Amino acid sequence: MNEQRVAELIRELLKEVGEDPDREGLRLTPGRVANAWAFLTSGYRQDINDIVNNAIFQAESNNMIISRDIEVYSLCEHHMLPFFGRCHIGYIAREKVIGLSKMARIVDYYARRLQIQERLTAQIAEELMNATQAEGVGVVMECRHLCSMMRGVEKQNSVMTTSSVLGSFHDEQVTRQEFLALINRDVRY
Repeated sequence: MNEQRVAELIRELLKEVGEDPDREGLRLTPGRVANAWAFLTSGYRQDINDIVNNAIFQAESNNMIISRDIEVYSLCEHHMLPFFGRCHIGYIAREKVIGLSKMARIVDYYARRLQIQERLTAQIAEELMNATQAEGVGVVMECRHLCSMMRGVEKQNSVMTTSSVLGSFHDEQVTRQEFLALINRDVRY
């Protein structure tokens, strides 16, 4: 990403909304915004293989493995406003498990780009299934969307929930119910 060009565009945007980009409080804003956007869209410039980084390990059991309450922050591709919340991931290993931190890093990898929550949920599930060759994977995401909270319908208390279930989480109702029961609790923000 060309941060200098993005800063120039932000400077022009400030002018278009009626601001003076040379006033004290805004002088450094274009550069700060460009830097923030570089971070918030870093998923476009990373390689998933570097994220997983060979942190796939042999496993002897096929228990359900769950990581709950992974913070997620992304940008809505329709309005370029943030959405944020929690991601819950579960999988049943066949022969391989993934390092715990890698699940959160996979979430960030896909979240740090312009997204819709539905696709983000599916991408995380598919990546975990591909990386571990799991028997099944379940991902549930609960997010608040600023595009519907601070504009549009202005519903400040709405939470969108999406899920993606693959393999045994899709095919076996008992497995899916166990996963949902284990992650079920009050949503906290």
